[in-house]
Amino acid sequence: MDAPAVSSNIALFLPDMARQQPDAPAVAVQDRRTGAGGYDYRQYTFEELNRESDWIAWGLEAHGITRGTRTVLMVRPSLDFFALTFALFKVGAAPVMVDPGMGVRSLKACLEEAQPEAFIGIPKAQVARLLFGWARDSIRTCVTAGPRLCWGGATLAETRAAGKKAAVSHPFIAADGASLPESKPRTRANAASPSGDAAAPFPAVSLDQDEIAAVLFTSGSTGAPKGAVYTQGIFSDQVECLREVYGIEPGERDVSTFPLFALFGPALGMTSIVPRMDATRPARADPRNIVAAVNDWNATNMFASPALIDRVGRWASGRGMKLSSLKRVISAGAPADPAALERFSEMLEPQAEVFSGYGATEALPVCSIGSREIINETAGKTAKGAGVCVGRPVPRVEVAVIRITDDPIPKWSPDLLLPPGAIGEIVVRGPRVTREYFKRPDATGLAKIDDPADGGFYHRMGDVGYLDESGRLWFCGRKCDRVATPEGLLHTIPCERVFNTHPEVFRTALVGVEKDGAALPVLCVELEGNVKKSKRALSRIRGELLSIGASNPRTRGIRTVLFHDRFPVDVRHNAKIFREQLAAWARRRLGGKR
Repeated sequence: MDAPAVSSNIALFLPDMARQQPDAPAVAVQDRRTGAGGYDYRQYTFEELNRESDWIAWGLEAHGITRGTRTVLMVRPSLDFFALTFALFKVGAAPVMVDPGMGVRSLKACLEEAQPEAFIGIPKAQVARLLFGWARDSIRTCVTAGPRLCWGGATLAETRAAGKKAAVSHPFIAADGASLPESKPRTRANAASPSGDAAAPFPAVSLDQDEIAAVLFTSGSTGAPKGAVYTQGIFSDQVECLREVYGIEPGERDVSTFPLFALFGPALGMTSIVPRMDATRPARADPRNIVAAVNDWNATNMFASPALIDRVGRWASGRGMKLSSLKRVISAGAPADPAALERFSEMLEPQAEVFSGYGATEALPVCSIGSREIINETAGKTAKGAGVCVGRPVPRVEVAVIRITDDPIPKWSPDLLLPPGAIGEIVVRGPRVTREYFKRPDATGLAKIDDPADGGFYHRMGDVGYLDESGRLWFCGRKCDRVATPEGLLHTIPCERVFNTHPEVFRTALVGVEKDGAALPVLCVELEGNVKKSKRALSRIRGELLSIGASNPRTRGIRTVLFHDRFPVDVRHNAKIFREQLAAWARRRLGGKR
């Protein structure tokens, strides 16, 4: 099958696929278990998803949700979620995506900042909107995906019904915008309505490549959440990049455990299979649901956070469980742990790999590396304090490392660059890098560096790392998490991965606690779940960790160890550690004593 050309509206990938493979499943949502021990799945074919999103698009347009309308979408991963999202793209609206798990206060601040004009959500989200006053002054239109209670607006069922009626009565529109004569044969994409009348496909709005397509809020794991402005060009380039880097082809089947990534499935011609899980808590997912979703559909691709890879791999270890159909697994959100990759890889066929991607909401993907290279080559260096290798830059992205500063950098200069091997701030540029934060000029100014040479810009990732002689990028942690001690500057990831080699340690986090006017480096430790936490055991482990630290020049200055039951982590991937919260906890624990 031919891949669709890059379009001026990401929604046009869907009708392209509906023409190429109309009867192939586009979305399958895992439902409850059957009496026989299997699972039911609710499904849309590509033709059905395209038709449903057309009907909803007609209905949204009738409600006044049109080109440029900023629209909050709070609908769980479901058939409705896919149909609604593609409908919003078709009408040219700008979806506003936030993580419900970021907390009520942060969520309210995000919506006040985005000033959405429409709100589409399940009843629970509508209740929260009213109760907490989310964007009370800007929202004018509401659509409820489910039963409507005391609030106004339309239901999704009413929207779809209005859209069907409009589609049947509307003249057919050709791809070039001209009305089709009645004598012209209808294609499969021009689906008939249930009443038997021919229904016109929705004419997706043609948008400029630089026109706003969505506002995607960062998770807030390292500061206040900010709305990254996505354009049509960014979305289109992301689709093409994923196809190019990972060799994804139409007809593949993808188990996606992250809703936003799941939307790329239909655009790439893949079936998106959504397992039963709370997408905001991948570390607590039931591994049986994930394994069943893969094996029931002979899935070839899977997207999972490092936390989910670790959970499924631990559960499957020793059970002889296999995921033989998978060609690749794509992981993002945080660097994957080599031990977790090795456990999970035991479930795969020898030719399959887990690819760890590096990027952020503002720029994704940036780099990629396969599990074979990690396990066989870079993991050993990581354990000795070299940081985590996140691979080489993917096509059409330039990666550079500059000297570290917390100040704005208004203009780019080659003098900023550091040589290979020197740890500095990571900056990137390319067609999938966002240009600004929505209505946050100060944050935009701090994160972007204009290049007067060509009118382009670099995005400051907020991370530190270095490039090796072969052009691979090594991640050394967040810039804001570095610890300046009297003995020198410490970066989190190189230090933590040295201590993580202890067999009873699940993970560690390096934080700085102010002591006598200087930063005291403190190692917070979360042990494996099966480790006994008696005073004697903790004393032994502390001594062993201090011995490990003393044997490495990077870590020998870390002499304070505190044990923590469970680290606070981000809501999106359950992998990024909230070190600021741990630092406050460590400060309280130390009580002013070293």
